Amino acid sequence: MPSDSGRLLRLSLALALGGFGIGSGEFVIMGLMQRVATDLHVPVPDVGYAISSYALGVVVGAPLISALAARVPRRGLLIVLMVVFAVGNMASALATDFWAFVGLRFLAGLPHGAYFGVAALVAASAVPYHMRARAVARVMSGLTIAIVVGAPLATWAGNLFGWEVAFIGVGVIALCTALLIRLWVPAQAPDPNASPRRELSALVKQRVLFTLGVASIGFGGMFSVFSYVMPTLTEQSGMAESWGPMVLMIFGIGTIIGNFAGARAADGNLLRAIPRILIWCALIQAGFYFAADWPLPAILFVGLVGTSMALGPALQTRLMDVAEDAQTMAASMNHAAFNLANALGAWLAGVTIKMGAQWSATGLVGAALAIGGLLIFLAGRSLEKRHADATGLPTQTDAQ
Repeated sequence: MPSDSGRLLRLSLALALGGFGIGSGEFVIMGLMQRVATDLHVPVPDVGYAISSYALGVVVGAPLISALAARVPRRGLLIVLMVVFAVGNMASALATDFWAFVGLRFLAGLPHGAYFGVAALVAASAVPYHMRARAVARVMSGLTIAIVVGAPLATWAGNLFGWEVAFIGVGVIALCTALLIRLWVPAQAPDPNASPRRELSALVKQRVLFTLGVASIGFGGMFSVFSYVMPTLTEQSGMAESWGPMVLMIFGIGTIIGNFAGARAADGNLLRAIPRILIWCALIQAGFYFAADWPLPAILFVGLVGTSMALGPALQTRLMDVAEDAQTMAASMNHAAFNLANALGAWLAGVTIKMGAQWSATGLVGAALAIGGLLIFLAGRSLEKRHADATGLPTQTDAQ
């Protein structure tokens, strides 16, 4: 048994390191916008195109790679994805033209969704059925730790030694991950029946689409608050700008807590956990609206908003249950949906602020999105039960 535990620990560490590298690479640009803009001779707001380009790469790469690599063994696919991610980041550091940089950020984003999806499937297959969500959470912990440690360290190094150093460092982490996956993740035989058509079938499965809808809408609330958290706290709460790093760290700690708490709840009762987490998200994001007039309560609620990450492992596990024989596509699309949630939450919050609402109204936007995700989940479950009643086929119950 100790040897089995050791193998599981090494597998989890290797896969989580990839998540750490991806998270660091995704978030570090927010702290290096000024340096990138200066060196590439563009206005600071234009650097936002590079952020959008990366997100677009995630959305495009998840279904494309899942379909084309349907018959590739999962360990080999993970290694290739990490190598591509490393190349995308290291090449980004060498870019001397802004639009070349934007294109390379798109390349770096392509492996993102597929990596997390395949890594989640590999981790879940290594544990008993009732521990799948916690296995997924261990993979996603790399992403949450990146928010607390990776992105701030990369930002510090990038501002001190040049922004290029940050992206080279992320590339090195990706290459180390590829090596550890080769050493610590056991080989898995490819599914002889896998095909691009079978994987693409996930995109027309009703339960898969409803789950992705929950992720795209319900998860948007966290991003609506987080995207504008600093101006909210400095402009409305009166917080000193020097507290910024501490605020981001508190948010990151909240994501770590939420990730593991959501996984434990999902392993206990998945179909009850998802609506309860969405209700929790709506309450804490609405609470941020009322707390944002005072610095300390506002900072506390920033940490609570971070716990919205509890949705991550729960929805990933739900997709494993409903994807049938298109597991890779469904699991990969989960992270594409999260990126859509990021874009939607930030856009709706920005529109609300431009219409004259106070900064903390981002919390009300977040609460509305969480409720929207809850309604999508309930509608999906209602249709699922009606279909089961009409056909006589079994369906998952809330007791499962």
